[in-house]
Amino acid sequence: MSIFQPSTQIRMTNVSVVRLVKDRSHFEIACYTNKVLDYRSGTERDLSEVLQTDKDHIFSNVSHGLRVPRRTWSAAFGTPLEMEAVREILARGQLQVAAGERAAAHSSARLAVADFVANACVDPRTGRPHTAARIERAMAKCGFVVHPTRSCKAQGLECVRRLREAAREGRPGGLEIERARMHLAAV
Repeated sequence: MSIFQPSTQIRMTNVSVVRLVKDRSHFEIACYTNKVLDYRSGTERDLSEVLQTDKDHIFSNVSHGLRVPRRTWSAAFGTPLEMEAVREILARGQLQVAAGERAAAHSSARLAVADFVANACVDPRTGRPHTAARIERAMAKCGFVVHPTRSCKAQGLECVRRLREAAREGRPGGLEIERARMHLAAV
C-alpha cells in the first residue's frame, strides 16, 4: 500500500513566518529566515528573494494556507498595492524563529564571547592565555548568560568582570584573569 501525497501540497521547509497584528486582523507572510534578516539590515532589497510564495503573499495563517481577502489587507494597510503591505509586515512584523535556529544562534554567540575573552585576556600568574574551552566552562559555572543580540565585545568585557569577581569571592567558575598587555613596536 502506497502513501498518497497530493501534488499541490507545498512542504513548509526552511520557512519563517513574519506576523503582524493590525486593526485587530492577523497578517502573516512566509519567508526565508536568513533573507528576512538580510532585508531588515538593508543587505537584501529584492522581495522575491525574501518571500517564499510567488503571488498572494499575505496569509491569516501560513501553516494552514489561509489567505487574507484583498479588501481586508488593503483596508488595514491603506494601500491597494500588495507589495507595500508586505514591506510593512516585513519591517514591523514579528519574526518566528525555530527552536533549532535559536539554539544555534545562542551557541555561536557563546562561542564568540569565549573566543573574544580568550584572545583579549591572560592568566596573571603565568602570563599565558586561557583556552576558549576553559573560559566557556567557567562562564557556565559562574552563571554568565550570553545574549545573542548584544555585541560580543560588551558581553566579553562583562564576562571578564564576572569571572574576576567569582575568583575573588571563591565562587565556582571563578577564573584568575586579566586583560592582556598590548605590545607596541616602533618601526
